[in-house]
Amino acid sequence: MDGQDITINKLEEDISLLIRHIKMLRVTKENQPVGIIRLSEITDIPKHKIRYSLRLLEKDGVIAPTPEGATVTEKYESYMRDTLAYMERLRRSVDEVETLLKDALAQ
Repeated sequence: MDGQDITINKLEEDISLLIRHIKMLRVTKENQPVGIIRLSEITDIPKHKIRYSLRLLEKDGVIAPTPEGATVTEKYESYMRDTLAYMERLRRSVDEVETLLKDALAQ
């Protein structure tokens, strides 16, 4: 789409960030404790993006830093469940937007 609206671009960026967080959380849980370099190697995500995501996930209390590397916390399961529920609500909202757009274009 040419000249995408900033709102649409923001949505895509937010979804990309969420995908990265989910990938990192899964890999962290499977390989904990795990460091930035190893996370980057396993996920093919650049180290600077790994660092940024780890900071955000640590702030949310889902990741805990240790001297050996990152580990998931007891909040992991609830974070994943809450995120799944959020995605289900988001999917309904996206469906509604799609319907509204189709209706608007049909007129």
